[in-house]
Amino acid sequence: MIIPRPAAVERHAGRFTLDQGVRLSVGPGAERPAALLREYFGVQNETGDDTGGDTAGVDTTAPTSTIRLALVPNQAGGPEQYTLTVRPESVTLTAPTAAGLFHGVQTLRQLLEDEHHWPALTLTDHPLLPWRGFMLDVCRHFMPLPYLRQLVDRIAFHKLNVLHLHLTDDQGWRMEIEGHPRLTEVGAWRTESMVGPAGSTRYDGVPHGGYYTQRELRDLVEYAADRGVTVVPEIEMPGHVRALLAAYPELGNHPEHPQPVWTGWGVSEDILGVSDAALDLCREVLDQVRQVFPSEYIHIGGEECPTVQWERSPAAQDRARELGLAEPAELRSWFLKEMRDFLATRGRRSICWDESGHAVGSLPRDITVLPWRDAAHGAEAVQRGHRVIMAPHRFTYLDYQQHDHPEEPPGQPGYRVTLADIHAFDPLDGGLPVSDGDSPGVLGAQAQLWTEFAPTPAHVDYLLFPRLCAFAEVAWSGNGDYTEFLGRLQPHYARLRALGIRPAAVEWTERPELAGRMQR
Repeated sequence: MIIPRPAAVERHAGRFTLDQGVRLSVGPGAERPAALLREYFGVQNETGDDTGGDTAGVDTTAPTSTIRLALVPNQAGGPEQYTLTVRPESVTLTAPTAAGLFHGVQTLRQLLEDEHHWPALTLTDHPLLPWRGFMLDVCRHFMPLPYLRQLVDRIAFHKLNVLHLHLTDDQGWRMEIEGHPRLTEVGAWRTESMVGPAGSTRYDGVPHGGYYTQRELRDLVEYAADRGVTVVPEIEMPGHVRALLAAYPELGNHPEHPQPVWTGWGVSEDILGVSDAALDLCREVLDQVRQVFPSEYIHIGGEECPTVQWERSPAAQDRARELGLAEPAELRSWFLKEMRDFLATRGRRSICWDESGHAVGSLPRDITVLPWRDAAHGAEAVQRGHRVIMAPHRFTYLDYQQHDHPEEPPGQPGYRVTLADIHAFDPLDGGLPVSDGDSPGVLGAQAQLWTEFAPTPAHVDYLLFPRLCAFAEVAWSGNGDYTEFLGRLQPHYARLRALGIRPAAVEWTERPELAGRMQR
């Protein structure tokens, strides 16, 4: 019936009719979820709620049809828990926080029958993990702002609560930074793009670029907050910075050989230098980023940082000696610690990609890590005392191909990640603890989509759905029974179409002769 699977549902006789006579009752603190409900369902009539969030004394059997949203601070089940009660004459949605009410509104969206009725039921629900994220790379291919708004609504519909925007990389710088116009005048544009996987010798000859102003990003953040979604920015450092170095080559290790914004894919050896000027620019960028994005966390990259330029650089060698480091490669951890310290003074937490086994030096335990190479690295990070957001590529990278169908468009080479693969993912495999936000453990899980092979919003949609539905189920409910999930997924396709999504993946799933391939 619902994706992701709710914790408990009890069906009752009858249904609630949504018409112009319905009143909306909004308790203190429930105003923002109520505004979203109005937007989705057109409910205009409102009556005051003087219960202060206490459900006692509320007559839900009154003859007037009422939809009531209220905060109940002592309601058990965690901050995102919600309880939804639908009767023929009333709908009551309660939760301890606005976050729970937002999720309840999304459940009402999925439950709506023929645009006018909700089935009578009692539903209680709560998430498995606090962080349920999706990362979109807008550097390899820029995505227009209206599509990002659509994407926010689509992930909220599936009770994901974090949109992680990968805003800078070798192939483009996508955020306006005041006082440093070259980051977007130069860094946001490349002359062409590689065709095929990293190492290809083919290019399309088509200039590509774009960036978001700070005002546009603030508007996106507000739009997302109105749907219970937090936008988390990522600024890559000290590697994946060719776009930055194209704008300011003096901040690299070879200013005498300036390089353009990279037109290829893969990992570049060009990384930031370790001069005071390079660190100061990173701090200034992060300071502006945190003023645009109020999220608790800011992602500072940290992955795939070859250190060969530092090993050959007298300036980097000197810096390593001054710091008492055993080798220049340890400058990566030092660099990230510097940024961690800066963000901490601004009241923010840092996130890095986990490079277990592939980088010299360790990160402070208070940096949250995303292990992407292997789930085992996540378990190791928990043992080291980190908060972990599980993102192993074999289960969460949606840029991999999903089918063996001959019409499947190109994707990242090396693997195929099917709907069944994602649904089988267990972020807590081996009994890992869930973090409360401060303790070591699994803070959440996150799906990723890198856009080397997804140049348009239509390509992104094709790759996301229905696989993102399976990921949302895993992050909210746990993986459960795959056959039962497929039973709920089938009617969910109509909801996807209503959101403007009809990828070939959905059509193929509905064709019996291809159903087996979808389940492999």
